[in-house]
Amino acid sequence: MKKSIIYLILCMAVTSLSHAQVDRSKYPEPGPAPEIELGDPETFTLDNGLKVFVVENHKLPRVAFSLVIDRDPIVEKEKAGMTGFVGDILMAGTTSRSKDQLDEEVDFIGASLSAGSTSLYGSSLKEHQEKILTLMEDVLFHPSFPQEELDKLKKQALTGLAASKDEPDAISGRLAGKLVYGTDHPYGEIRTEESISAIEMEDIRAYYETYFKPNIAYLAIVGDIDKKEAEKVVKAHFAKWKKGDVPEMSYSTPSVPEQNEVALVDRSASVQSVVDITYPMEMSLGNNDYLDTRVLNYILGGGASSRLFMNLREDKGYTYGAYSSIGADELVTSFSAGASVRTAVTDSAVTELIYEINRIMDEGITEEELEAAKANLSGSFGRSLESPSTLARFAINIERYDLPADFYKTYLQRLSALTVDDINAAARKYIKPSNMYITVVGNGSEIKDNLAQFGPVSLYNNWGDPVKEIEMTDMDMTAEDVIDNYIKAIGGEDAVNAVETAKVMMKAEVQGQVIGMTMVYDDPAMRFSQKVSMMGNTVSNTLLSEGKGTVSAMGQSKELTDEQYEEAKMNMFIFPEAHYEDLMYTLELDGIKDIDGQKAYKVIVSNPTGAKSVNYYSVETGLKVKSENEKTGEITYSDYQEHEGIQYAMEMIVKSPMIPAPLNTTVESLELNPELTEEDFK
Repeated sequence: MKKSIIYLILCMAVTSLSHAQVDRSKYPEPGPAPEIELGDPETFTLDNGLKVFVVENHKLPRVAFSLVIDRDPIVEKEKAGMTGFVGDILMAGTTSRSKDQLDEEVDFIGASLSAGSTSLYGSSLKEHQEKILTLMEDVLFHPSFPQEELDKLKKQALTGLAASKDEPDAISGRLAGKLVYGTDHPYGEIRTEESISAIEMEDIRAYYETYFKPNIAYLAIVGDIDKKEAEKVVKAHFAKWKKGDVPEMSYSTPSVPEQNEVALVDRSASVQSVVDITYPMEMSLGNNDYLDTRVLNYILGGGASSRLFMNLREDKGYTYGAYSSIGADELVTSFSAGASVRTAVTDSAVTELIYEINRIMDEGITEEELEAAKANLSGSFGRSLESPSTLARFAINIERYDLPADFYKTYLQRLSALTVDDINAAARKYIKPSNMYITVVGNGSEIKDNLAQFGPVSLYNNWGDPVKEIEMTDMDMTAEDVIDNYIKAIGGEDAVNAVETAKVMMKAEVQGQVIGMTMVYDDPAMRFSQKVSMMGNTVSNTLLSEGKGTVSAMGQSKELTDEQYEEAKMNMFIFPEAHYEDLMYTLELDGIKDIDGQKAYKVIVSNPTGAKSVNYYSVETGLKVKSENEKTGEITYSDYQEHEGIQYAMEMIVKSPMIPAPLNTTVESLELNPELTEEDFK
């Protein structure tokens, strides 16, 4: 009977609910946002000024120690890139432990230990707490500064720079940094080959001795430990750390441009353009508008449902993704909006980016957009609380940036309280549609003229330095003339035509491994072979013959499509320029460009299927200095030497999408008109 009554009541409740009028066109009224119950970390300060924050978490028997050095940003000038080596040098060994010994001791206890230019981090199981602290102490107080480690790091950095020199996103980042902040600002300077080469161990030692001081440091301890134990171990390992005066830095705040300016880096082989619209702005965690700008950015370009994404990808199909960002930094930050788009729609994409930037300022946002942004940001904040280290970071931020004590506890309340009017006011305050740098990295000959509608166009090189457009002094010069001059420069038409076969053996070194390359040319038979070997074994073999091409690698063989063969054929001859006319290639002279400090004619070469490559020929010598192809990469030519009446480049830097780093190759042997056999083409 009792069960029947309960069942009847439940049925009546369900029936009444089904008849209730629910307006599903309106968002339900959100409940009040709660104040987050964040446990306050225990804190204490050593006599030397080291501030310590302890976050107890006894769920797992682990402890983590995070040391942060709170120094001002510094300008490294002619030593730019030096601070990037500091952490690796600290971890390269101590006066009592070599790098290998240090790594072995860390691995033996299953711990983690790492360092940076402003940090030191160690974590381990609770039972190994004393050991990881001992290792941290050794790294912090007794680094050995081994020269061989710096030499290795510099070599790696130079290899990375060479790889990024022509990488579109890297070029865009360097250009935006210099324009927004200026080269005299720590956020605007970039690493160069010269600055990396100039770094010496004494620079790193001086930096360490200047900035690694406890009175500008914070230590966050998270895990299976309480304040009493933390005080004991911290005093035992860090109390002897001597405090000292640390230089303070100040910089002028960068200003926005007076009008929109277009900055173009001509990357001739590109089939895409990297577009970034940016300008400097002031925004920090402690700014009253901080949360307003988080919501504003989310709506404009913060994700896959943002206005930029929906416009440029979903509606127009210009790109895989379009995004924006509004930074937060105590010194200065920037606004950025951009995308990578097809060359043909570069100006259209810029138009849409500017349209959305203007629209969010002029028309504002909707209530639906506001609620969606709040939900996303609230969820992200909530998920961050799952990590115990978040509480330590919060505590350090409050102390480091002088934030209100309840800054994070009231985060959701302040976010929930934001209104459409608040976000629209922030848009009018921080969005600067008439004071932007519009940076573009792409094929200048195809996009430059159309970019002029957005503002004056200035040219820059791959390192973000301004370059002047070089005017042609000989207006009668043609692409055919440039090719003729090249043929003359390497030996003349008769000498070039006399070379029918050739065998070139080259070598390069990558991370200690020697790579061998052998190219065999048979021009009359239109046959070409390229073998790449490592440690005596052939790792890839490319064959072009009788109108077909195959590429073999890792025991598998793939036949080239007709289009791929036609593109590969552009480089199957010893001197391709001697065959352009026979192959019915079209040539276009696209002015004079600056190639690594020398003036060079830019010649665009197109085959009958439309595939293009770009060659550069020295104005002074006529010799080819560089070739580019979006699919196969680029080659830089140097050290021309005479061989049997022919000038041949004996050094080449090869960059390809298929290899992780540039290959600095040298010609080991060059045979002209050798007798070839079928074995050469197997």
